[in-house]
Amino acid sequence: MEPRFNLFDSPTAAKIAKRFFSVSSVLEQSTLPKTLQELVELRVGQLNGCGFCVDVHTKEAAAAGETALRLNLVAAWRHTTVFTEAERAALALAEEGTRLGDHGVSDETWAEVRKHYDDDQVGTLVCLVALINAATRMNVIVHNPGGSYEPGMFSGLQS
Repeated sequence: MEPRFNLFDSPTAAKIAKRFFSVSSVLEQSTLPKTLQELVELRVGQLNGCGFCVDVHTKEAAAAGETALRLNLVAAWRHTTVFTEAERAALALAEEGTRLGDHGVSDETWAEVRKHYDDDQVGTLVCLVALINAATRMNVIVHNPGGSYEPGMFSGLQS
């Protein structure tokens, strides 16, 4: 699979990509664990069929210490015993926040998220889900393939 278009060849898209990275850097500074952030982003990438995002967030999660077992089970998290109740709430929010057209975020999922996370962490989760959904859509539209990402390779995008 070859990309249709390199977003970095567009001055406007390249500026937006840099800002996306800057925003994601802010999210990483929150108290929401890095591994959880990567699991949420991985799940959204899976749901949106974004090979590039699945590649990035699988490798970043592993680099942050996530286990191969848990990474392999993210797609079937509801049918596993390896995720905590708090992680399940975050993954449910990621799924429902990605599939807004189905039914939106349910009151039950929202209540679970509020039970496990403080206000800053909830805000981080909401912004994280929105941001990764935008990123997956851009990558899928231009057919940006997965497979060649190396952890930290976008660190030069910080502005």
